[in-house]
Formats: sequence, structure tokens, C-alpha cells
Amino acid sequence: MSDKQDLNEIDTRLESLRAAHRALDNRINQLLSEGYPDQVELQRLKKQKLALRDRIGVLENGRYPDIIA
Repeated sequence: MSDKQDLNEIDTRLESLRAAHRALDNRINQLLSEGYPDQVELQRLKKQKLALRDRIGVLENGRYPDIIA
């Protein structure tokens, strides 16, 4: 597989993860705006959102490596 294909796969995965992260954020905000949210569900969604953020960070670091000048 070429580097370009690898980068395209990473970009596709990043977009998918970012969309899932936005969806979780929207759901969390919806629960909070409804008043008296289910705290267990809210905690579960927040943990999922953090896990997605971590996975996004790992992929971004692979996509855009740190370059020390």
C-alpha cells in the first residue's frame, strides 16, 4: 500500500470518528437541555466521547507527525 492510500484511509477514519464525536456531543447537549438527564447514560456518553477523542488524537498524530526543527 502506498503512503497516499494510507493517508486517505486515515483521513476517512478521522472524518468518521469526528462525525461520531459530534453526534455524541449533540446527544449529551440534548440530554442536558431536557432537564433531569439520566446520569448513568450521560456518564456513559461522556466516556464514549472521551474515548473517541483519544482515538482521533492518535490518528491525527500519525497523520501529522511532530517535526522538530
